Amino acid sequence: MWVAIILAVVFGGGVALQSRVNGQLAAAIDDPYTAALISFGSGLVILLVVLAFWRPGRAGIARVRDGLRAGRIAWWMVLGGLAGAWFVTTQGLSAGVLGVALFTVAIVAGQTVGGIVFDLMGLGPGGRRPLTIMRVLGALIAVAAISWAVSAQLVHEVPLLLMLLPFLAGVGAAWQQAVNGRVKVEAGSAFTATLFNFAVGTTALVIVALVHAGIAGWPSSMPTEPWLYIGGAIGCVFIAGQAVLVRVVGVLLLALCGVAGQLAAALALDLLLPTSERPIDPATIGGTVLAVVAVVVASIRWTRHKHVADPSADGAAVSRAS
Repeated sequence: MWVAIILAVVFGGGVALQSRVNGQLAAAIDDPYTAALISFGSGLVILLVVLAFWRPGRAGIARVRDGLRAGRIAWWMVLGGLAGAWFVTTQGLSAGVLGVALFTVAIVAGQTVGGIVFDLMGLGPGGRRPLTIMRVLGALIAVAAISWAVSAQLVHEVPLLLMLLPFLAGVGAAWQQAVNGRVKVEAGSAFTATLFNFAVGTTALVIVALVHAGIAGWPSSMPTEPWLYIGGAIGCVFIAGQAVLVRVVGVLLLALCGVAGQLAAALALDLLLPTSERPIDPATIGGTVLAVVAVVVASIRWTRHKHVADPSADGAAVSRAS
């Protein structure tokens, strides 16, 4: 169990590392859209290679197709990759300007608020979960965390509107996890859900990159540093790793370990490999810690009372969503 917890924290740190890589690539080519396409597209190529040797993944695709035809899942539930595409685009647009730490605080706040809303709607595979005082308190603490962290950066003229991009990306990530969970249940394979995610996201980013290139042109040159092109591979690794570990540590503990890993790695990157001359303020660290508290507080009910998914509730939620 302890080994699994440590690995879950490490995989959570991969999200922050991916944010840094994608942000640096976008800055190097001065094109966040192409950078996002490279990240998502390379991840899709890796998954397609694995698919050629992974029979359960191919069987999962057939099950999802049958589920769509039978109406067991709604067609928009396979579009979780759109939120993923927005997430990596946001990494390129704002991570380099805000710093990975502040970017990650905004992401965590968005995920917290989105998780509460989508649990209340019953969008996830576990069905509807009631809105509790602790969940509301967690959301309020998350908002306070963002306010605290942003207050430390005001003197450095960080554009406040730019903070909305990662926050909305966090909300989208919560929606993405919910609908990908539906696809995973139908496919019986986390790999299949991940493949759909990358395929849809890559398709969306191809369109966006082509439109942007038609207006501003393609990057005149590409950087030669190999590490700038590993964002997609990092995404495949931590998504696959989390899919394996969830059976050992459970969904809640995996999420908390992931957040802890993201924030710890984000602060470490900003301290050891800063992307700007802006220092790490105490309020940024405090906001990061407070964001972790928000996630913990919002999850207290589910750590004390085991939540058992009701298959009939899942079916009802799918019918309502369709």
